[in-house]
Amino acid sequence: MLDIAFIRQNADAVRAAIKNKRVDLDLDLLLTTDKERRTLLGELEQKRARKNEIAQLISKASKEDRPTLIEEGKAVKVALEQREPAMTEVQKRFDELMLKVPSLPRPEVPIGVGEEDNVEIRKVGTVRTFDFKAKDHVELMTLHGMVNWEGPRKFAGGRSYALMGTGALLELAVTRLAVDTLVERGLTMVIPPVMVKERAMTGTGFFPLGREEAYAITADELFLVGTAEVPLVSLHADETFEASALPIRYAGISNCFRREAGAYGKDTKGLYRVHQFTKVEQVVFCVPDEEMAEKEHYQLLGNAEAILAKLEIPYRVALACTGEIGLGQTRKHEVESWMPGRNEGKGAYNETHSCSTLGDFQARRSNIRVRTADGTTAYAYTLNNTAIASPRILIPLLENHQNADGSITLPKALVPYMNGVTVLRPKA
Repeated sequence: MLDIAFIRQNADAVRAAIKNKRVDLDLDLLLTTDKERRTLLGELEQKRARKNEIAQLISKASKEDRPTLIEEGKAVKVALEQREPAMTEVQKRFDELMLKVPSLPRPEVPIGVGEEDNVEIRKVGTVRTFDFKAKDHVELMTLHGMVNWEGPRKFAGGRSYALMGTGALLELAVTRLAVDTLVERGLTMVIPPVMVKERAMTGTGFFPLGREEAYAITADELFLVGTAEVPLVSLHADETFEASALPIRYAGISNCFRREAGAYGKDTKGLYRVHQFTKVEQVVFCVPDEEMAEKEHYQLLGNAEAILAKLEIPYRVALACTGEIGLGQTRKHEVESWMPGRNEGKGAYNETHSCSTLGDFQARRSNIRVRTADGTTAYAYTLNNTAIASPRILIPLLENHQNADGSITLPKALVPYMNGVTVLRPKA
């Protein structure tokens, strides 16, 4: 959400952001509604002021003048009662349109439509060349008995799965490795609620445009989150930080839920795109300063890359184009891990992490402020990053470390979390 005064003064820039981010919003309708709202508000304020003035005059008026003032007071009251519903309706339309206004992308963000327009920043690690026919993660996990594919789909529907035995232990191991890495780097660990009220989803920018992706618990008016970002940011809704208390850096671990409403028939095989997953998410609150936000952004990105380095997974970092960044993001880097089994066995880099700067977009919606040294207040800046998301991360982990006999050699950093096991052997 942007400030309406900024929108009025920078309509062309906002219009460009709407176009380049591919947001369905009529800016002219918003500006017209805003004008209507301000006109109505001015009329109502005048009438309310006159109503108060009349009340004071009546108490001091002569017997002859009082009836006229009383009649005028009644007329003003009626006029207010007639116009206030219109104001309520206009304000509602205005608020709904404002929630769809995107943040302006940073100048370095490339203009584009899809992932093919992202700009590669760097590749890290060497893509492995196999001297045998490599298996994809579905074959490997089946061979090792790591997943029950069919059982859960009988009672939980499509895209459901159950990690079994070594598969379950591997997810726990990877998750704990990520957690320990972040704690060592100074982040505060949080296990937040995963059921939240609508305000939390709206405040963090996942509603209204992403509503179809969320699972709703209608009886309790709650929603299941698709990332710990939602509760971590919402922890401080309606709070004012002292500037000296920032930055605050959280690492939240949670189950996550997404309907994948827009992915019907896509990636239905395996664990690449599922409805339920486990994620460790980084969230930062910092002072509203672009230089400080940039520093925090690259620190978050570095944390994610450190985890991939420990897992010995080749990856690349790309600066996402305007069509690939969300409503509130001003900058996003995607980290794509090399998955040998993708692209019909030819291999491909696919997203496993993202790192985003959101400016004051979420703080403005969630009313999170910062009090500066001179006593003035402003909205905080927020950032977030995927530290690890499983089971998707298991795909490159297994596929990159497989051996000809179907065994999997674990990265050294993961061995302590797997009770000293160095090689996973297929089930007999």
